[in-house]
Formats: sequence, structure tokens, C-alpha cells
Amino acid sequence: VTNSCAVLFPCRCHHCPHLPTRPYEKSEKPCMLSEYRDRYPPYPITPPRDLFKPKKAYKMAQIPMEGISTTKRDYIAHEVLPQKLKPPEKHVKSDESMDLTSTYKQDYNSYPNSQVPPCLPRVTRHIPSAKMDTRTTYEGDYVLWNEPKTELIRPNDRFHPSEEKFDHRTIVQDDYLYRGPVATQSCKPPKLVQKSKAPFENITNYRANYVPHPLEKHYIHKYEKYKVNEVPFDSLTTHKVSYKGLAGQPAKLAKPCNLKLLHDLPFSSTSEFREKYQAWPRPPVFTKKPDAYLPPLEKMDLHTTTQTHYKHPNGKPAKMCQTLAQLKISTEPFSSSSTMKEDYKPWLCKRLKPITCVPELTVPAEPMDFLTTFQTHYVPHPSTVTKSYKPGSSGPKHHTLLDAKTTYATSYTPKGIVRCLASYKHPPGYVFEGTDADGHNLYLPASTSECLQGGH
Repeated sequence: VTNSCAVLFPCRCHHCPHLPTRPYEKSEKPCMLSEYRDRYPPYPITPPRDLFKPKKAYKMAQIPMEGISTTKRDYIAHEVLPQKLKPPEKHVKSDESMDLTSTYKQDYNSYPNSQVPPCLPRVTRHIPSAKMDTRTTYEGDYVLWNEPKTELIRPNDRFHPSEEKFDHRTIVQDDYLYRGPVATQSCKPPKLVQKSKAPFENITNYRANYVPHPLEKHYIHKYEKYKVNEVPFDSLTTHKVSYKGLAGQPAKLAKPCNLKLLHDLPFSSTSEFREKYQAWPRPPVFTKKPDAYLPPLEKMDLHTTTQTHYKHPNGKPAKMCQTLAQLKISTEPFSSSSTMKEDYKPWLCKRLKPITCVPELTVPAEPMDFLTTFQTHYVPHPSTVTKSYKPGSSGPKHHTLLDAKTTYATSYTPKGIVRCLASYKHPPGYVFEGTDADGHNLYLPASTSECLQGGH
């Protein structure tokens, strides 16, 4: 497209791409002037039309609901009998004797025990007869010194309380004297309001202007009595009436067929694991024979070190410190009475009976009917026929083929593609007239321009 702008050309696809060339207006937005905007101005947007679909308003049934459910109707309670227990089988004692041997007794045999000889050599110790010195090295080496007692480092107590009598007066009582009350000036504003002596009028605009009106009677809605529908229920739905099942082939079983075994040979006890993985031969276990026990020839010395070292040659049995004269055996019987038994004697109390309430319930003699209030009060009513909202049939359908001809196919014929005149540098049949203030090139048809020149 050239720099020229087709203002008067009948083209709807082009618009002026130039910026305005006025000296007093500077904007970066392009000019959107075109023939399409001039001929077809924007119209107000019309809202879409409302739907003709009826509202889904739930209509509550006027017949009361039945008190019987499908569970109560289909599943009837059966009589439950007590469970029969299988009696335990009686124990029959076998005549065979029990083998009390085990693998432990068979494999692990007992061997005779032998005393282990001592490995340490015998040492003969010399027991001295001299008297033991029980004095320690600390008592012998560390002796007390004969030094005088050190005096305490204590400060000299120079404080002595005064002998004068204390007057119990403080500095505040001596220095701060009471000078009496001070007269201050009140900053409170004076009360300038004067009370009127006239009586108060209790008449208001509401009492004077608003007059009470008599109330209308309250509207009471009268409920209509329920009328039972006399038409029997046909138990047909729109689904059962419209959609009828077609005859089809029965479903085939997807369960695989059981192949019968052709041979009746017994099951072999050999497996691949038993054939390949066989037990290795075990070597005999090495066992060492125990040495024969030889008893010692010498006799055992049963004396301990305590008996040999610590002896009491001058020891005597201990004597009783208390003389026999002080022990007096009393012949009087023992009195088992005490202050507890004399003061606190048991009371003669009777056991109280529990306070039980009188039973208020009386067990009826007649058997229970197992009927609830729901089953007795809610009686089933006949069901009503619901109104079908399915539209009626519009008539018999024609089997003629649809005509493919429309008003658009017959009236609107295809036209050839015409080149836009704005794409020419000098459009044919038009004469350049001038340029406007916005920079648009204006063209006029050649016939109109000749008429204007002839008129002049």
C-alpha cells in the first residue's frame, strides 16, 4: 500500500496508517479513519433473549409419605435358632508305651568327671612367734610440737551505746512544721442557667400529630383437605415407555475351561532341587579321649590361714554381766488388758439392710408382638400417578430427503476478487485534489472533476 490514503474508495480492509501532521497536535496513536467506520457506526449491544426452558421448580407431593421402606418390605426377619455346639470327642487311652528318649540323650553321651590337679607349686610359709608391732609409721614420724596458742586476729570493738534517753522523733517532724490550711480560688465556672418556675409541658409532636388507627383482623390461611386420587397407579415411567430393550445375545462366560488330566500316574516325590543339590559326605568328628583320673597320695591340709596365724591361747568364754539375783521370774498370770481395750469397747451394731426401690414396671403375661409405633400408626396409602412433562409428538415423520437449497445459496452469487484502489500509486479513474490538515490525500472521480471544471 502506498502513502496515499483512500478516503473515498469503497474498501473496508484499509485505514490510514500515518500519524497526524498538524503542528499543534502531537500523538503517537495512528489515525483510525476508514470508510467502514463511516458507513457502519457502532450500535448499542442488545442483551441475549431469555431461555424458553422451564424452571426446575421442585413440586412437593401432597400425599403423605409411606412408612414402609424397601428393606422392611423385602427383608423379612427370620427366626434365629440357638447355635448347636459339637460335643468334644472322648479321649481314648492308647496301650502303647511312650518312648522317653530324645535326640539330646542319643547324641550327647555323658562322660566321667575328673578333678583338675592344681597348677601352682606348693609354698611353705614360715610363721614367726614374735609379738606384732601395731604402731604405724605416721605415729612414729609425725610428733606434735610444743608451741603456744596463737591469738585471734579480731578488730577492736570501740562502739559504745549512748546512755541518753531516745526521744523517737524524726527529721521530718523537726524540720517540716504544719502551717495551717491555705485559701485557694476555685476555677469552676459559675452556673448561669436559671430554673424556670413554670410547669413542664409533656405534649410532643408525636402525641399531637400521630393518631392511632384501628388494626385490621389478621388473615388466617385455611388449609384444604386432602383428597385421595381414584386413578390407579400404572407403575410406568418415561424410561420404560420410551426406551425398550432390544433382543441381544446372552453374555458368554469368561471363565477358562478346566482341562482334564489324561493320565492317572501318582505324583513323583523327586524335584529339581533334590536332584541337583545333594548332601555332601561329612567327615568324622574328632573327639579327644579324656585322661584317666589319678587320686593324690598326700593328705589334704584342711587348716586355713586364719586358723594358723590368728590364735587365742589365753582366750576364755564371755561371762554374763547381769547377776542371777536380779532376774526374778513372776508366778502371776499375765494381764492382757490395756487402755485401748478398756476405753474403746466395741458397740453392739446391727447390719443395715440396703435401701432398694419398689419396682414400678410390671412384666406383662402376654407375649410381645414386636410391632413399633411406626408400623402401627403409619398406614401405607396408594401411590399417585405423576404428571409427565414430556412434550407430545409433533405428528408423523416424513421420509422425504431434506432439500439442500437455501436462500443464501440461491440469492448470493460468488463475486470475483477486486483489487483495492488504495494499493495503486495513482488510482485509475480518480484525480488528486489535495491534502487535508491530518495528512490524508483526497481523490475525486474523473467525471465529477470534469463537471466542476465545465461549470467554472
